[in-house]
Amino acid sequence: MVAVIKTSSSIRGILNYNENKVEIGKAECISAVNYPLELEKLSFTSKLNRFLKLAELNTNVKRNTVHISLNFDPSENHSKEKLAKIADTYMEKLGFGRQPYLVYQHYDAGHPHCHIVTNNIQRDGKRIDLHLLGIRKSEPARKEIEEMFGLVKAEGRKQKEQFSLNPIDVGRVQYGKAESRKAINSVLNQVLFDYKYSSLPELNAVLNLYNVHADRGSEESRVFKNNGLLYKILDQNSKPIGVPIKASEFYSRPTLKFLEGKFKSNEAKKESCKKYVKNAVKLAFLRESIFSPEKLSKILERESIHMILRKSRDGQLYGITYVDHKTRSVFNGSSLGKEFSAKGIQESCAINILAVERKFQKSNSTTSENFHNIESQEYVKENLADILLRGEKVNEYVSKQFKQKKKKKFYKGI
Repeated sequence: MVAVIKTSSSIRGILNYNENKVEIGKAECISAVNYPLELEKLSFTSKLNRFLKLAELNTNVKRNTVHISLNFDPSENHSKEKLAKIADTYMEKLGFGRQPYLVYQHYDAGHPHCHIVTNNIQRDGKRIDLHLLGIRKSEPARKEIEEMFGLVKAEGRKQKEQFSLNPIDVGRVQYGKAESRKAINSVLNQVLFDYKYSSLPELNAVLNLYNVHADRGSEESRVFKNNGLLYKILDQNSKPIGVPIKASEFYSRPTLKFLEGKFKSNEAKKESCKKYVKNAVKLAFLRESIFSPEKLSKILERESIHMILRKSRDGQLYGITYVDHKTRSVFNGSSLGKEFSAKGIQESCAINILAVERKFQKSNSTTSENFHNIESQEYVKENLADILLRGEKVNEYVSKQFKQKKKKKFYKGI
């Protein structure tokens, strides 16, 4: 079992999300705990008011809503009664046993799962502490519940299985807005909350892997001027297709304002993850003969690091982004240090090739024959001097809206 906890300041939005699923037959409310009426007699308004009245007891609490999803292995098939019992046990161990909460069984994914909606304001107006709730209480509770109910254990499964996410099937969704929204939403739900990114280009580095792109539009567009954001599906050639969807139309409301908050909080979280990527790159150069950024990219894939090479129209490499799927962090190469930037990686590759060429020359071998099998022979001949002399084009990576305009200098006549 895997438990995912999200907090919010809008109980109405979360309740609407689950109730809308019920209306279209994609979910069912299977339990209402600590409510004065039986589940069958509860209307949307009575469900909502129970939470709102508790929230009024402590208006100083900003994030007073908790939305939890309990996810089970695809091989498991639990009855409603068992799911409700698992939810009750989990909430008790989490410290929410006396809170009102609703349990919804969802049918919109390839694995069985249920959602729990509650709040953290108690009857005396005191709040239940949400800080590190996942580590402090959820993880121990999950392990105990797996043993109690004989569930498939989440721990021990391969990293790839736990966090697998497939790119959007472009051909299936490009013609319908409803299907497009659903497909994009499934990607956003995992990427926005699981990955650590600190800029829009870094976020797009991950989203693009799954055929999704977040776009502010051109500087002259209405979307850009109103600080709006559109999400688009990309085809096999990374070109937008179908109808763009406004950020405000998604349940999680991943607007530009929301993302800017994530950028700020993720910046600090990423610091501890830099070491893994840097070590992986260094070890790759130590263990193998790397003569091109493309070869390094293939090697890093074994370590669950996706290396995105940003090239100009004429094919010149000007930037690198690392997407680390193990720590789920995204880094612009230059932010890790000069040696991990596009220029630094190309210099390391060029130095390796020169070393091999000198070795062949010293052994009195025919350089052209022995060097023939090195993948980057032509690349080095044409670009070696350029690689070693040119500067890093860091600004190419920054989108227009984040670039600062240079101030004009005025000189007084002497």
